[in-house]
Amino acid sequence: MKLNKTKSIVLLVVTLILIAALGLVSAFGVGMGIWTDSKYSSLGSAKNIKLGLDLEGGVSITYQVVGDTPTSEELQDTINKLYKRAEIYSAESAVYSEGDDRVVVEIPGEDDAEEVTETLGSPGSLQLVTDYGEDGETVWLEGDDIEDAQAAIQTDSTTGATQYVVKLQFTDEGTEILAQVTSDYYGDTLSIVYDGELLQSPYIQAVISNGQCVITGQESYEAAEELASMIRIGSLSVELESISSNVIGAKLGDTAIASSLLAGLIGLIIVIIFMIVMYRIPGIVAGISLVLYAILELLVLNAFDLTLTLPGIAGIVLSIGMAVDSNIIIYARIREELANGLSVKEAINVGFKKSTAAIVDGNITTFIAGLVLIALSTGTVKGFAETLLIGIVLTLFNALIFSRFMMNIFYNLGVSDPKFYGKDKQKKTIDFLKHVKVTFAIPAIILVAGIVTAVLSNNGVIGDRDSILNYSVEFAGGTSISVDFEDGMSVNKFNSEIKDAYAEIAGTDNISVNLVDNDTLNIRTTTLTEAQVEEIKTLLVSEYGAEEASFEVATISATVGKEMRKDAIIAVIIAVICMLIYIFIRFRNMKFAASAVIALIHDVAIVFMFYVFSWISVGNTFIACMLTLLGYSINATIVIFDRIRENLKYYDKKKGDLKELVNKSITQTLTRSIYTTFTTFIMVFMLSVLGVSTMREFTVPLSVGVICGAYSSVFITGALWYLMSKKKYEE
Repeated sequence: MKLNKTKSIVLLVVTLILIAALGLVSAFGVGMGIWTDSKYSSLGSAKNIKLGLDLEGGVSITYQVVGDTPTSEELQDTINKLYKRAEIYSAESAVYSEGDDRVVVEIPGEDDAEEVTETLGSPGSLQLVTDYGEDGETVWLEGDDIEDAQAAIQTDSTTGATQYVVKLQFTDEGTEILAQVTSDYYGDTLSIVYDGELLQSPYIQAVISNGQCVITGQESYEAAEELASMIRIGSLSVELESISSNVIGAKLGDTAIASSLLAGLIGLIIVIIFMIVMYRIPGIVAGISLVLYAILELLVLNAFDLTLTLPGIAGIVLSIGMAVDSNIIIYARIREELANGLSVKEAINVGFKKSTAAIVDGNITTFIAGLVLIALSTGTVKGFAETLLIGIVLTLFNALIFSRFMMNIFYNLGVSDPKFYGKDKQKKTIDFLKHVKVTFAIPAIILVAGIVTAVLSNNGVIGDRDSILNYSVEFAGGTSISVDFEDGMSVNKFNSEIKDAYAEIAGTDNISVNLVDNDTLNIRTTTLTEAQVEEIKTLLVSEYGAEEASFEVATISATVGKEMRKDAIIAVIIAVICMLIYIFIRFRNMKFAASAVIALIHDVAIVFMFYVFSWISVGNTFIACMLTLLGYSINATIVIFDRIRENLKYYDKKKGDLKELVNKSITQTLTRSIYTTFTTFIMVFMLSVLGVSTMREFTVPLSVGVICGAYSSVFITGALWYLMSKKKYEE
């Protein structure tokens, strides 16, 4: 659509009004308000976003094993199955053992313990029986015979009506039994009995020999999901009874959100000012785009009812820093085209056109990884992936559609002088490959030093270390101390007045605190000795007014169990493989894919070694950090590869110098590498300075990762591709 000045003014005003309106909706909501979960809030308000255990707390339910003490295998199996049930509420739910005969389920964002306990149910046994209610009923199948159960929507082949169903997948043994029972009892019912209560009695309408069947007749998708979730638990290895349910407070206190949002706001303002100074009119467009991006992020989180945790907030703030990367790629390209003699209008069109491939390829590779993580992972990894996908979609819309729309509006307003856009000076090609041995040796030395440190740590040679990494309570389990104080105690007060002394006795900064039912402070650390526990009791009673009779000490398991860690590792490996397959298909060159995977390994390995050197706590934020780094690293790599691919179109094997081509490509994208590193680093740095101490466990290693990503994109990826490709192009 061709725009004149008047239309452009109208569109600009309308756009700014719409952005302001969306901002008001995000801040205050719309309508008269709604009543949900004992809260009154307006539709669309950011206050409706469900927050995690670390930011808002939730409900904690403790189950006691009935009968004999279970084996560790039985207890772990029970924990895994209970998590599947709790996942209905949130992927960020936590399930762990307390002692050797209790299981604790923590569900974020809920404040009605009684209702959650009732909905979660009393976990018991699942059975599939025939002749239900008669004296001669026979139990054919138990929960352990079912491998998976998922809610689904399908269309009735006869009527065309939509049906809500539960799809079941049986184990090999269960498949054989199901084939027999559906053959013998064709036309009868097969009743699903859960903990003695009849759930469904579907008719057997066919002989099922492939171990897959469908339960129809669900009144809604939510009802189907609830039934599927109950079936997924199956028969628990042990019998449990609920002995307590409590409301727990935020583990990070009530200032964590405010300080994180302040850090994000300051970082955003700095980034916008930087963009305006560097890019002038395009910088103003970038500022408007980033504001819209942040608002849309909050609205989408609200709409999809996702649980937001501290790593999630950090991820959002970081994604704002990374979203500007797409704008930088475009605006740097526009300035290049202006330097090549194009008019402003032509430069805008060509800049967007030539930047699209790098932006799309970079974001789609990360999007593929996000889809794999959602499909195969659980817990924090799944929650992180959900936020990641939202960020990618918004980034593509923001950079390729909205930014282009705004650039054309400003141009049609009469802002057509090149001085308002800036013009690149002709850059002298820098010989980045000249010292390739040195640039390869630096990370190699760091990795070797890290391996040596890891070996020495694991053998107890360095200080008090007895492992490679400083595992947190989430990863290693530990000791839980619950205590009441005569004058009460808040999480904020504990963190400011007691935490340092507590950490000195415990020998670790790995401390997680939350308030239970506004009375009891629960403090968790890695495993403590009896002597340490007694010293802590003395400290809290004598100096801080703790009630001696109220102390309860228990050993707790990891909330990120082995099963969840295994799922995360498998998901990440498959995600990386999928990303590399995409790169190979898009670039049609295995050497690009091979160089990308080496760069990924380099960046992740360096950050991993930083965890080894610094002894920073390894918990849920560790997973979030590594996943963020994967996306950041692959984006930086693709920008270089895209420019090499473009320049190869004009490469003459007889006349050309491949080394010069690679150096030229890196030089042409150097501005993007520097500016993106700066803007991302600023966002992370502000979180480190103004965020809570736990935030620094995420932001400090991530800062190292951002620098590593910049280093590998400039000094490693192009050089690797050159070394692998020079024989083909130069001989």
